[in-house]
Amino acid sequence: MNNKSPKLTVDGVLINNKKILLIKRKNKPYKNKWALPGGFVEYGEKVEDAVIREFFEETGLKTDVINIQGVYSDPNRDPRGHTISIVYFLKLLGGKLQANDDASEAGFFNFYKLPELAFDHKKIINDIKKEVK
Repeated sequence: MNNKSPKLTVDGVLINNKKILLIKRKNKPYKNKWALPGGFVEYGEKVEDAVIREFFEETGLKTDVINIQGVYSDPNRDPRGHTISIVYFLKLLGGKLQANDDASEAGFFNFYKLPELAFDHKKIINDIKKEVK
């Protein structure tokens, strides 16, 4: 039996005026590509707490979870190895938008004029577009 297990990640979706918040990745993989703010869940951490923490670390914005958007588990979604991402819709509570931590830039983008995206985030955002009209 294989003892390897997938790593667990989270991604946050914040929509404002029909625009979605993305960060430009500072590090490999996909350095300088845009992505949903997110990252790895720490051992002993609830996934809802992880998405709020990661989102704040990368954007400076305080948020809360609205609901789950979906789970993405394609073994090839991350070149570092098999990751499973739980994606959450978030609501803004406060803070000031500024790129921090693993992000070199942060900004809102029109759903139909997106930059080149990292990982499987194009698929995730296409799924989101079906829900947000």
